[in-house]
Amino acid sequence: MAETIEDENKGSENIDDDSDFNIDFTTSSAINRVSLKFLIVYIPIFWFSGIIVATFWYGYTVSPLPWIINLLFLPLLLLALTFLFIISCFFFSKLLLILINLIHLPKEGIFRTEKGDTDFEFWRLRTEIKKIVLWLIRNWPLPWLDVLAFRWFGVNMDFSSHLNDAWCDAEFIKFGNTVTIGQGAVIMSSMVVGNYLIIKRITFEDFSLVGGQSTIAPGTHFGKDTVLGAVSVTTLNQKLEDGWIYSGIPARKLKPNQYAEMRRDIIQKVDVDEEEKIEVEHEVNIDEDKKHLFRRKKGGVK
Repeated sequence: MAETIEDENKGSENIDDDSDFNIDFTTSSAINRVSLKFLIVYIPIFWFSGIIVATFWYGYTVSPLPWIINLLFLPLLLLALTFLFIISCFFFSKLLLILINLIHLPKEGIFRTEKGDTDFEFWRLRTEIKKIVLWLIRNWPLPWLDVLAFRWFGVNMDFSSHLNDAWCDAEFIKFGNTVTIGQGAVIMSSMVVGNYLIIKRITFEDFSLVGGQSTIAPGTHFGKDTVLGAVSVTTLNQKLEDGWIYSGIPARKLKPNQYAEMRRDIIQKVDVDEEEKIEVEHEVNIDEDKKHLFRRKKGGVK
């Protein structure tokens, strides 16, 4: 009986103390864990995508148009067929992921990296399926296409956020409005540390900014108007407070973000020559129950 209980708890563990998982980024990565047995899923994705491309190519070759017209539009056709192949791979990958998630739903937690562990094996399968498609799309020149891909794969983000040549896992990540990720940054909601797989949600509140070459660990929470300096590293489950600048390895609170967007309903205009101070009241999206917190001056000109 004791052995049965031990086996049931073998795959997934609830660990309260995160000190055992101080992440060593030189040995831990969700990116380089490749299993050849999962590469077989690329065969149907590429096969069916190739059939779609071949169908359009055949229609072009049997076109009744003069050969000079076909030759003139050949470069444009090749570009269109390349884009069609990428989109087709994207579509069939999504269908395959839907099927896989129906069999085993992704979940957060800390799991053992052992063969036969369902959470670990399905995580590796999902990673391989998404990896090839994201690589194809992110190397396409259209800058907004990767946002569309991440949205379709389940990442909560809109087109106001930007991933500037940064690597980002494609699950358990939530973006607020106007989030900017610097070039070369790595955002990992899943990571292998020793004999454990860690999957924790990463959240970016509105106007968060991540500097280039930074690494975001699983479970990191960025507050509103929070800035992480370049070449910085967060720790597991680290909470970055609203309106602060963090930097370092590991990331530590540096100073308040003085450029954080301030919501006010009083705009001050100063006439330096006349040494006059003018206060004009404007309604700028302030909640009714919070307007009493602002001090107002009546009369317009002081």
